[in-house]
This record gives sequence, structure tokens and C-alpha cells, in this order.
Amino acid sequence: MEKVIIDGIELKLSYADDFVVNWVGKEESVRQVKASWTIISDDDFPMNPRIIGKPGVGKTTLAYHVAKTFSENVYIFQCTSDTRPEDLIITPVISEEQKISYHASAVVTAMIKGGVCILDEGNRMSEKSWASLAPLLDSRRYVESVTAGIKIKAHKNFRICTTMNDDASTFDVPDYIQSRLQPRIELDHPNAEEEMNILKTNLPNAEESILKLIVKFLQDGHKNKEIFTIRDGINIARYCIKTIYLDNKISKNKAFKLAIEQILGQNGLKYLS
Repeated sequence: MEKVIIDGIELKLSYADDFVVNWVGKEESVRQVKASWTIISDDDFPMNPRIIGKPGVGKTTLAYHVAKTFSENVYIFQCTSDTRPEDLIITPVISEEQKISYHASAVVTAMIKGGVCILDEGNRMSEKSWASLAPLLDSRRYVESVTAGIKIKAHKNFRICTTMNDDASTFDVPDYIQSRLQPRIELDHPNAEEEMNILKTNLPNAEESILKLIVKFLQDGHKNKEIFTIRDGINIARYCIKTIYLDNKISKNKAFKLAIEQILGQNGLKYLS
């Protein structure tokens, strides 16, 4: 575990997230995030975009894809309703020897390393937690840890964004925070061609006939304002393929119906043609 010393306090840093993602969505969304994070002069600094959309449309995938083009050090912090200010900054941990060690969060580690931090599902956090990040999200670009008694300034190359679900199970982010989380980038459901490309990328061995059934089903759901997403489509396709693999006598249509019922419940069945 990497360590640094700031103002005499030793901090243990978090590990970066490292996994493979394949973004095959709109290139305009990629351009918007890149523009937000671009630095054009010595006195300039990155903006803090918020990516908004329904669960499962690819917000985190988009953010991570673009983040990896800026830095190898990308950190994802999963926000919840229980997230505390100290979780976002520095957490004290008592060892077996009854000594206190200080662990830097994904946010602070990215600040120190000059990496990128993605606050995933940021509007699940309370205002108290957001308030601890207020000075980081404007031109001051620092956080203060009451626990460790230090102030930490962000590296010039540090970047941050937050994803936000457009649903009812979230908090209202206060205006003074929203004004710091700019620009607002909205991610909508893909069109039929884009959904087919996403499915093919994630399920390269799937039969195209199955993927066509998925795309038609999803597009019908989108037209009727259902919350079905491409993530649901991938899960339906995977379950359908596994069902056929276990029983090669079952028809594709029956396996497809079973998959929809298992993934989405009875509500999904009304969009079967």
C-alpha cells in the first residue's frame, strides 16, 4: 500500500480501479466529458461535470472510459445514503497495536496522485457529505480533514465527476453544490443501432437473432417510457443464452420470454410481440 506524508501525517492511499470497459455509445457524450476536463492554460483547471441518466444507461462506463484517456490512476467512489464526510476524505483506523493510521479515500488519493475520481451515484449522498467537498469543487481545490487535522490541495491534473441517477430514490443535491458540478451532461437511452452495437460488443458470441429480439424489446420499452435499459438487455441476453445452453431443445422465443420474466418480472412480458 502506497503511503505519503502531508504536514507530518502519514496517509495510506487507496488502490486505483483497473478494469476493461468498452464504450460504444454516442461520441458526442465523450466529447462533452473531454471538453469539461481539458486544461487550456497554466491558470486554468478542469471542470467537474455531472453525468445524469436512468440507471443502467452507461454513465459510469462513459466516465471511466474518458478518465482512462487522461490518467492511468482512476478511482471510483460508490456514494450511498450512509456516506459520511470522513469517508470522502480521511478515515482513521485503529491497528492491533492500538495505533491510529490514516487512510485516504479514493477522492483524496486521486487528488494527491493527479488522477481522476468518479463519484458514482452522487445524488445518494446527503448535503452534509457534499458540504465537505465544496472547496474542492471550486477554484480553491482543496479539502480539510478534521480527523487528521490537515488541509490537502489537489494536484493540477486532478479531475472529478459525478454520476447521478435520474430516479426517485435519491437526495436533492443542494444548489451551491450543483453550481459547482458543471456542465450537466445528460445520457439518454441509445437508439436501435447503438443498442445493437453495445450488445454485440458485450456479447460477441451471441446469435444475432437473439440480439435483434433484445433490441426490439428495449426500443418498445423506451417508446413507452419504461425504465428498461441496455444493462437489462445484456442480462436478458445472457440469461437467454445460458438457458438455451442448458436445454438445446428449448426454442429461442421461449428462452427469451423466460429471460425477460426472470430479469424484469411480469411487467416486461407485455412488450413481447
